[in-house]
Amino acid sequence: QVQLVESGGGLVQAGGSLRLSCAASGRTFSSYAMGWFRQAPGKEREFVAAIYWNGGNTYYADSVKGRFTISRDNAKNTVYLQMNSLKPEDTAVYYCALDKNIVLVTTRPGYWGQGTQVTVSS
Repeated sequence: QVQLVESGGGLVQAGGSLRLSCAASGRTFSSYAMGWFRQAPGKEREFVAAIYWNGGNTYYADSVKGRFTISRDNAKNTVYLQMNSLKPEDTAVYYCALDKNIVLVTTRPGYWGQGTQVTVSS
């Protein structure tokens, strides 16, 4: 059974940084694309970033380009999201996502984590 467990969320001041981690278990994920979504209160869940299985291609939402960096360590079955220059509008629950298809991982991933709260104070 696939399991995704996020960590690293918390409270940070505007302009600060956080690094989220997502550990995957249940099978070998080196051939899977992985990504991050977020959902703010009262809003729909939105795509944030994704990374191809070999780490060679990354994709970002326009709202986070230049501030967030996605990376992965296939030996650890872990994907990371380094978030810099955080803004209050980045406040949301952040969800890890997994799918064999890079297009689906940015739209309708087959697997989700339980989410981790990120709160950015002004």
